[in-house]
Amino acid sequence: MLEIENLDVFYGKIQALHGVSLHVEANEAVAVLGANGAGKSTLINTIMGWLRAQNGEIRFQGQRLNDKQPWERTKLGIGLSPERGRVFRDLSVYDNLRLGGYLLDDAAIREQMDAVFELFPVLGERRKQTAKTLSGGEQQMLSIGRAMMGKPSLLLVDEASMGLAPLLVERVFDVIDQLRGRGVSILLVEQHAYGALEIVDRAYVLENGHIVLEGTPAALKQDERVRAAYLGG
Repeated sequence: MLEIENLDVFYGKIQALHGVSLHVEANEAVAVLGANGAGKSTLINTIMGWLRAQNGEIRFQGQRLNDKQPWERTKLGIGLSPERGRVFRDLSVYDNLRLGGYLLDDAAIREQMDAVFELFPVLGERRKQTAKTLSGGEQQMLSIGRAMMGKPSLLLVDEASMGLAPLLVERVFDVIDQLRGRGVSILLVEQHAYGALEIVDRAYVLENGHIVLEGTPAALKQDERVRAAYLGG
């Protein structure tokens, strides 16, 4: 579904990604693990088209994305829940979700909103509240729900656990896991390696802009470098 080959991305003269290659298959959940500053958000922003790659290629369902604008990538079926669960804080929960479905007709918006409320009942209960009155965990749920309103076939999730209490992290990861049952492929970039490895099929480790490891969760949990850096030894 998603293929990335030899991606080089720069900020001015500073190289942030070095020859990054990875792939996500249909109905697969894949994690990119790494510390703060490893290049995870740069990768997500390049896939979405907010940053341009100097070298390499991004393909989605066989179609080259490099020259496409972010909204064109959304129309193709790529959704994004951005870092820190960014939402439109002064708009209601309902209006945030409706904006996420701007490509859909009214009937499809109603259908998709019902699906979001099924995943996140608290959003249904608080649909009239402004987003800034929600807790951090609820704003993260709203961010994922807004991305799902576009009926994506691939969902990019940038640091879903950031700033959340452990119980909320578990809830958010549980919902991300459920999305695969609805035919959505997932690319999850995370510092919270332990939680991510519980719900994905494969994972990559990104360090200083380089992919340094790739494997199944079971294999990575046994790797001494991963255990020392991300799993508390």
